[in-house]
Amino acid sequence: MQLRCTGDSGKRLQRWIKEVLNQDLVFQHIRIIYPTAPARPYTPMKGGISNVWFDRFKISNDCPEHLESIDGMCQVLTDLIDDEVKSGIKKNRILVGGFSMGGCMAMHLAYRSHQDVGGVFALSSFLNKTSAVYQALQKSDGVLPELFQCHGTADELVLHSWAEETNSMLKSLGVSTKFHSLPGLDHELSKEELEKLKSWILTKLPGEIERQNE
Repeated sequence: MQLRCTGDSGKRLQRWIKEVLNQDLVFQHIRIIYPTAPARPYTPMKGGISNVWFDRFKISNDCPEHLESIDGMCQVLTDLIDDEVKSGIKKNRILVGGFSMGGCMAMHLAYRSHQDVGGVFALSSFLNKTSAVYQALQKSDGVLPELFQCHGTADELVLHSWAEETNSMLKSLGVSTKFHSLPGLDHELSKEELEKLKSWILTKLPGEIERQNE
């Protein structure tokens, strides 16, 4: 499940990925879902309407989370996961992730409500310093899904240091992580990043031939 960034739609994220890779992100044995967040007032835009997964008090890692909107969206996305499981997909064969706010939403979804998914990816994303994700993981004693992170060192909207801090906190709470710094990259996708993500997805969700050769 691929969650996109603030103010964008699932279809636009799919087109953006195709533009960066010069081809669609496709796998013979994996279906990618690109949900679109609902339109809602967004505080950092002075209450303007935008397609966002949740509201923020401000774009900073040093402020409270807007848990009411985060929790409401977790339930909506849980319904999507439940539909996939009902259709026959094993929970440990589901990955959740996204870009920017989408990556943050994915971390809330997986580490607070679905710790049995196959993995999580977060591109140019961060968690607030007192995130409910950290609080949930402090109470967890099971095996946690691995986190794949990429972040540009030149990101001026979501600072690279915020992502590093998120990674360090999650690692200290028992999450196995892979963190890739991308020199000179701003708040955007890159071909190198998507190629790394594609390789990681294939290690988490190998096809039948790969599994037989293991």
